[in-house]
Amino acid sequence: MGSVRAMASTRLLCSFNNRVADSTKTLARAGWSLSCRRNVSSSPSRLQSCMPGWVIDQYGTNGVLTYTEDIPVPTVNSPSDVMIKVYAASLNPLDIAMRGGYGATLLKLKRHPMSVLGSDYGSEFPLILGRDVSGVVVDCGSEVTHVAPGDEVWAAVPPWKQGSLAEFVTLTEYEVSHKPKSVSHAEAASIPYVANTALSALVNAGGLCRDSSSNKRVLITGGSGGVGTFSIQLLKAWGAHVTVTCSQNAEGLVRGLGADEVVDYTAEDASEQLEMMEKFDVVLDNVGGETEQLALGLLKPWSGAKYVTLVTPLLPNTDSMGLLNGMCQAGSSLQSKAIQNIISGGVFYRWGFYAPDGPALDDVSRLVDAGKILPVVEAQFPFTQVPQAFQKLEQGHARGKTVVRVTEEDDQRSEDFVRESYTDTAEFEQERREPAKQY
Repeated sequence: MGSVRAMASTRLLCSFNNRVADSTKTLARAGWSLSCRRNVSSSPSRLQSCMPGWVIDQYGTNGVLTYTEDIPVPTVNSPSDVMIKVYAASLNPLDIAMRGGYGATLLKLKRHPMSVLGSDYGSEFPLILGRDVSGVVVDCGSEVTHVAPGDEVWAAVPPWKQGSLAEFVTLTEYEVSHKPKSVSHAEAASIPYVANTALSALVNAGGLCRDSSSNKRVLITGGSGGVGTFSIQLLKAWGAHVTVTCSQNAEGLVRGLGADEVVDYTAEDASEQLEMMEKFDVVLDNVGGETEQLALGLLKPWSGAKYVTLVTPLLPNTDSMGLLNGMCQAGSSLQSKAIQNIISGGVFYRWGFYAPDGPALDDVSRLVDAGKILPVVEAQFPFTQVPQAFQKLEQGHARGKTVVRVTEEDDQRSEDFVRESYTDTAEFEQERREPAKQY
């Protein structure tokens, strides 16, 4: 019987060696050696000390974006850390704002708590932007149980962490989720940040969930962007009635995603159209400004209706007034509006923020694989054209997300081969170590 097991193991090893030989050309085209990619799959932090990526060394316009191959590779420093090889990233309006210094005061405090004592305590530069990632796990901390090296994952990168416009990114296990199997990395990268933002706003601030949204009337202002297009699909999957404001040329898009009613915000009678409709249970405001007062008047009075805005003064105030004064001013503004609206009409006034939540992305992944949520990608750019991707997003009037392909197709094929080879090798070693069955 031992000879039979030896023959089986030999066949498995020969099969593995043949696959290596047959794939030499594919690996060569991708510019990698087999030994290099296998090491990257298991522990890239031990293979290389630097990686390519796009950084900014100061705040400003598009000219501050710089490509470099000298970024230190992020390492797994905590038992809960997960290191990801980035296959695709996507841009959000927040990336443009952060490039210009938006939120710098509060985000720097989050990165370096001692910076509250002065500018000598840590610097945010060089700063990597990019808030979405879809890729493959290459290393994990000792306490990580939800994912493992070789797993395809997606995540939203918190604004206070180094972003995804680089070869690798390190996050915590709580921030990471398994990527939907039914979509590509480029498609998957369009979803996580807007999903976490929308879920935080609709669930935590808006009080909605899968079991409580049936027949609820929800208004989404600015519904053709990333958060809007995701929210439409999520709310329809939950059974809500969704009304959207957007420009006329985006009506086909939002209706195709499930919007029940659409109002062209550029129409002269847009306000009148909204006021003639039945009142709403929840408003998700992606626009702010003058839209806020109009939207508050569209909510059902004295029924627990909620206005949730994603356009808040917190970060601008701390940037312009300083940390303490800015936070006090923002808090005072929120309290004043909340009291005023609850007294005058029984309406709850709330702010919505992005919140990292890997388990929530697990639920979203299942909805994507079930066909309930579709990725909405407006444009894709190769990694060499990150500045052009920023320019595209800056044009405004988004129709979904702008995606950056960090790893191109040939690299992805070689990565897939190495991951499969790694699995076969592990199975062979397991077979070799198992004691022979006794007959």
